[in-house]
Amino acid sequence: MKSQRKKLTPDTQRSLFGEILDWMLAPLLFVWPISIAVTHYFATTVADYPYDQALRERATAIARQVRFVAGEPSLSLPASTRAFLRSDETDNVYFRVRRHDGRLLAGDAELPAAVDEMPAGTEPGEVYFRDIDYRGQDLRVAYTYVAAAGPPSGREVIVEVAETLEKRSQLSNKIIASVILPQFVIIPLAVILVWFGLSQGLRPLAYLRERIETRKEADLSPIAAGRVPEELAPLTEAFNSMLARMQHNMDAQRRFISDAAHQMRTPLTGLKMQAQLAMRENDPDQLRYALENISSSVDRASHLVNQLLALARAETGEHAEQPMVAIDLDQLLRETVEDWVMRARVRRIDLGFERTGRMPIFGNAFLLREMINNLLDNALRYTPDEGRVTARVVAQSDFVMLEIEDSGVGISEAEAHKVFDRFYRVEGTGVEGTGLGLAIVREIAELHRAVASLRPRPVDEHGQRPPGCIARVLFPLYMTPDEADPPQERSSEVLFSQP
Repeated sequence: MKSQRKKLTPDTQRSLFGEILDWMLAPLLFVWPISIAVTHYFATTVADYPYDQALRERATAIARQVRFVAGEPSLSLPASTRAFLRSDETDNVYFRVRRHDGRLLAGDAELPAAVDEMPAGTEPGEVYFRDIDYRGQDLRVAYTYVAAAGPPSGREVIVEVAETLEKRSQLSNKIIASVILPQFVIIPLAVILVWFGLSQGLRPLAYLRERIETRKEADLSPIAAGRVPEELAPLTEAFNSMLARMQHNMDAQRRFISDAAHQMRTPLTGLKMQAQLAMRENDPDQLRYALENISSSVDRASHLVNQLLALARAETGEHAEQPMVAIDLDQLLRETVEDWVMRARVRRIDLGFERTGRMPIFGNAFLLREMINNLLDNALRYTPDEGRVTARVVAQSDFVMLEIEDSGVGISEAEAHKVFDRFYRVEGTGVEGTGLGLAIVREIAELHRAVASLRPRPVDEHGQRPPGCIARVLFPLYMTPDEADPPQERSSEVLFSQP
């Protein structure tokens, strides 16, 4: 069988320890050859300086022996001086003294010639340096010009002293070795120290992993940030936020199960009793009455189940995976009101929609439609026959306000804050309900960063408070940069009405 090798992709996970180690050692291995080259350059420069000084002194010493008699140069160089000039245990030393016309006064005639005449800008007595190749050897040459006193005569003498580069190479190599060789010990030691330092520095990660791994499955409490490093604080906060969302969803599920069990027990018990009574009846009229009660109980139970499921979806954010988009709230309200026209006509309720114009908000169309349905259902339930319900959207500066106004039984200021609690129902209204509609409205409003409220209708010009109430949900206005036009003024046209 062929061995399968894991192909690295951009999504392949690697060790954080290895990543940091690579990014620390790779620059070190890259810089090391550069440091060797720089060290070699400076070592050569340092090694050249003392030997150049020695060459300078030799060239100056020979130049002092040159004399001019009647404008003609002469050199008096004892044999002992010649021997001293050539005395060197390591390098070969050469010298040459010649006139401006190329005539040799003393020294090695085979040395490559320099410039015969003194170039412009050079000064007599100043020592200059050049590098030449002589008999396959690299030589360092120090040369100077000697001129007679008085005005320039063009009869200068050139003094040259040269030596091989062995001593310089040896000194340069010693300097390089003294710098490079310790690095062969320092660099492995540095790698070991880096390895140890990373191991110690990443211990908080291992500690955090152990704390998460040793947790119980049902433990969704936030992780304490006491021993978490500053760099891991954002990760810990994000993880705690995820735990909080999970805890919220689990709490919502527990509440849903508890509420469903509590609320379904009564209608199911009643349904069972009515079914038992129907089974005992022989009178067709009484049997029909019992079946009608059973049908009504089934409708109430079905409505309760639908309300519970809607509340569970709103609490757990079941539709949160659907993207939040720009929605025209005025258009969405119109479409939803159309679905309730027939129900309003059955009870001869004047259901109206006041057109406003484009009102963009940022939200989830499914949840917003569910919220409007619950507001309309609540308004129609508590509005007596031949009453009035009006739906509208109102612009308020940077906000959009959804209003459902009815002429129903109304509500007191004290109870206006309680009706958004689950299963709370106003006593004495004589209206059947589950007490979940406005709780669903509040949950959906909070998901959209909106505020839901229910208030009695305001007093009229005669100081009287008309019956009914107004349900309001205040949304932030959503406006893109290319939609800078202000919202249109609200029209009083009533699109849906039951005379």
